[in-house]
Amino acid sequence: MLNIKKLTGSILFLLTAHISMAQQISPVDFVNPLIGTESKYELSNGNTYPAIARPWGMNFWTPQTGNMGDGWVYTYTADKIKGFKQTHQPSPWNNDYGQFSIMPVTGNPEFDQEKRASWFSHKAEVAKPYYYSVYLADHDVSTELSPTQRAAIFQFTFPKTDSAYVVIDAFDKGSYIKVIPEENKIIGYSTKNSGGVPDNFKNYFVITFDRPFSYKAGVKSGAIKIGELEIQDNHAGAIVGFPSLKRGDQVIARIASSFISFEQAELNLKEVKSKTFQQVVDEGKAQWNEILGRVQVEDLNVDKLRTFYSCLYRSTLFPRDFSEIDATGKRIHYSPYNGQVLPGEMFTDTGFWDTFRSLFPLLNLLYPAMNDRMQEGLVNAYKESGYLPEWASPGHRASMIGNNSASIVADALITDRKGYDKNLLWEALKHGANNAYPKHSSTGRFGYEYYNKLGYIPADVKVDQNVARSLEYAYNDWCIYEFGKALGKPEAETAIYAKRAMNYKNLFDPSTKLMRGKKTDGSFVLDFDPSAWSREYTEGNAWHWSFCVFHDPQGLIELMGGNKSFVTMLDTVFVIPSYEGMKSRSMIHEMREMQVMNMGQYAHGNQPIQHMPYLYNYAAEPWKSQYWVRKIMDKLYLPTPDGYCGDEDNGQTSAWYVFSSLGFYPVSPGTGEYVIGSPQFDKVTLKLENGKTVNIQAQHQGQDQVYVNQLSLNGKPYTKNFIRYADLTQGANLAFKMSNVPNKNRGIEKEDAPYSFSNESQVTSSKRKSLSKQK
Repeated sequence: MLNIKKLTGSILFLLTAHISMAQQISPVDFVNPLIGTESKYELSNGNTYPAIARPWGMNFWTPQTGNMGDGWVYTYTADKIKGFKQTHQPSPWNNDYGQFSIMPVTGNPEFDQEKRASWFSHKAEVAKPYYYSVYLADHDVSTELSPTQRAAIFQFTFPKTDSAYVVIDAFDKGSYIKVIPEENKIIGYSTKNSGGVPDNFKNYFVITFDRPFSYKAGVKSGAIKIGELEIQDNHAGAIVGFPSLKRGDQVIARIASSFISFEQAELNLKEVKSKTFQQVVDEGKAQWNEILGRVQVEDLNVDKLRTFYSCLYRSTLFPRDFSEIDATGKRIHYSPYNGQVLPGEMFTDTGFWDTFRSLFPLLNLLYPAMNDRMQEGLVNAYKESGYLPEWASPGHRASMIGNNSASIVADALITDRKGYDKNLLWEALKHGANNAYPKHSSTGRFGYEYYNKLGYIPADVKVDQNVARSLEYAYNDWCIYEFGKALGKPEAETAIYAKRAMNYKNLFDPSTKLMRGKKTDGSFVLDFDPSAWSREYTEGNAWHWSFCVFHDPQGLIELMGGNKSFVTMLDTVFVIPSYEGMKSRSMIHEMREMQVMNMGQYAHGNQPIQHMPYLYNYAAEPWKSQYWVRKIMDKLYLPTPDGYCGDEDNGQTSAWYVFSSLGFYPVSPGTGEYVIGSPQFDKVTLKLENGKTVNIQAQHQGQDQVYVNQLSLNGKPYTKNFIRYADLTQGANLAFKMSNVPNKNRGIEKEDAPYSFSNESQVTSSKRKSLSKQK
């Protein structure tokens, strides 16, 4: 006979032991930096590389499996490692700058990247945010590395050999290297970059070893020059060797770099100069645990914990801190905009087209002090270039569209960021909205003349992606309006932006209920196929872009014919077969990623539609948001090398998951609201910088328990489909009761819907009419 009481006790014991074990594991232990690395040009499962770094560090390090200059620097399916590379790459599409590599070898002193390469296995590889190690089988060498903000320490464990070498590769496109034997030191610089740098750009580096050199050679364009210790060439390098080593002997290399000078690189070397390898490792682990520990998740699903903390790690890498600390302790930076060394903050390597959506709102909630610094960096970028960046790497890059710096600046102000010149940013926003950057179309507003005159960019004036640009400019105008209003700017300055915020209506086609390209004469383009990835849109089609009215979903609902019609349009996105539109242009990876996910026209692997599942909350059917958000999390995010469903993009796709798993998401940055979804964890505690905590509990949540049956805020029933930033930062208790059936009576009243500008405009208009009557 089954002893139920004994069985129950055993289960409780196992659960208690499991929870106790999970509590002993620190947050960083759940992180897998290899998630997303099983990618290639044709199909992105993240397009990431293992970024071994400190949070927002100036320098990252990564094992290099790709060839020099290859944007796919590390791919999970590779067999060989060719070096360990200092990298500043934000994505393979923008590629890298400030790069060089180091590689231990035995046998012959080989410089050629193919000849020095070694087989490796993931079974003999350890990847943590703060530490990386791997066994290089062909050389019988174990390599370990641990970074700081601007430096790193390497530990090479050699076999018994009299032919142990370390190769330093300063890469091509102009480099310099000098071996200084009397100091066990190598210095050099690399100028290799993919654009976005001034003419005087250099990445200066210094490397010191804990052993003297028995072999010394420079390398000039692949030719090894024994005894030639200083090389300046298109492709410079060096090889140093060490005297007879016993098996297990270790060689320590300490490395630092600077964008300012060799002298500054020496100052940056102090981050590791007097520390042991283990000290650097321990400090890195502690720093990551402090950052990741801002969110404490309690749940029995270890895979989801791995996914969550890996996404949070990716959300705290970019934008990188581009500043350095001078000899007097002051913060300075090399300007990637004008080439000067100037005081103050600078951050880079982020595309606002991606990261305005959820990455920067996440910083404002969990890491506000960092965004205080980033906003000062934006002030400096404007001073140094005349424009706010839209895609910086490290300076202005010709990538993507939009004027979404307006969103970054507005959301920061709405969430109380401090310590920078907001009035100068007001001037920067107005300038960017009414000017185009002269060197390329991605900074400022390309096509602004048409947009300002007609209220949209026509499809017949040789401005590509015209529908996408027009829609983003309308949201950006709303951001500028809200920013100016919050600063107390006069209506004479702000009113034009409030008016332009409604420009999205000019491209709405009532016959299809979608956003459609329009010619200069006001007629819509012919031969319209909503599923076609055509030149009017950016990396998408009409189904993706027609819902990009972040600031005014209510206005869009009215255009589409009311709640029921709007919901039908949302439903349709998931119904139209994913193969529709695949032959509308030459295949790009974003198209393939949408197709293979089998979710209709929903393309989570690209940013424009990522907010769309939350829009049911505006149309009185919030349970559909809950269903789709949870399905997306469960299906498209995994703790595996193929764990993303498209480009990870500087933390944006990761931040979407972080927010969504908590149970809410910032559909419209700048409103100070988060729209309710479906929390994925049993219990989460947010430790805010102001000392307050947010406790989130999701009772009964599970694989099928995705619907919000009840929600309470601070012990009181809460029916709204959004939660305010201000409510959370005062300290809050959010208690969800989940169910496997939707509650169709919750969140259905008009006042339950999140913010829409049309509602604000109607209130403002009513107040004006009332005041007019009183007068």
